[in-house]
Amino acid sequence: MRMTPYISESAAEAAAGRPATITAGSAGPSDPDPADSGLAVSDPAVSGLAATAAAWQESWDRQQEGFMPDREERLAAMLDAVEAVVDTDSPRLLDLAGGTGTITLRALARFPRARVTLVDLDPALLALARASLGDRAVVLAADLARPDWPGRLPHRDYDAVLTATALHWLPAERLTELYGELRDLLRPGGLFVNADRMPDDALPTLTDRLTARARERRAARYAAGAALSWSDWWARAGADPVLGPLVRRRHEIYPTGHSPEWNPPVSWHLGALTAAGFTEAGTLWRGGADAAVAALH
Repeated sequence: MRMTPYISESAAEAAAGRPATITAGSAGPSDPDPADSGLAVSDPAVSGLAATAAAWQESWDRQQEGFMPDREERLAAMLDAVEAVVDTDSPRLLDLAGGTGTITLRALARFPRARVTLVDLDPALLALARASLGDRAVVLAADLARPDWPGRLPHRDYDAVLTATALHWLPAERLTELYGELRDLLRPGGLFVNADRMPDDALPTLTDRLTARARERRAARYAAGAALSWSDWWARAGADPVLGPLVRRRHEIYPTGHSPEWNPPVSWHLGALTAAGFTEAGTLWRGGADAAVAALH
């Protein structure tokens, strides 16, 4: 999970709210699926990352924390919620738009016997996820802009679906549809959590000021060389002999490199989740303008 910055502040910051699993425009089931170009675990690009995957994961984490200093706190809150609703030590978890495997790695540390499926579309991040996870999780290429994406999944239902800083890449109409698809993928009593930029529309003035202060602190960290920016991280990945070709493929999938300026308030998400048929929906966690909403089937 993407954990990342947001287009509402600037295009450069929004790039980190990565486009995992989402292509520009809308696609129907009959259109060519960019997910068909996904890498297998045996692909040379994946095996070529075996020795460096841990270092890339570490650099990804540090880059993401430059935008979200409370990143681990929100991830822990998500997994706490999973722990509260599952009644097995081997839950079926879906890491939606999972990127390099941030959520999956932490979920497996919390639930070593979990059966995790990670889906994403970004070929570079998928390669890092596959190299990092090996056979501990099912890692799949899938495009959430397409309504047929659930057909790629290995399970008919899941105990929990988790996602972070990714779904703002979908337009409102498609995200509303996706929420319904996710409800159908959850067992009765199953949990969905989405962490993203979700302003508190009850506190707009305070939220704006907190966002401005966070932006100032981030700029100071960059100026001091204390954090790697999103563009710097991707420049390094593009120069890597193994990741470079995958980064170029990524640019073909995401030619604009950033999401629309669409980060609706938490109330919009709660309304959409309720309309999708979830029996309960509310705010699980909040940090400044970011929040995690949770919903139960």
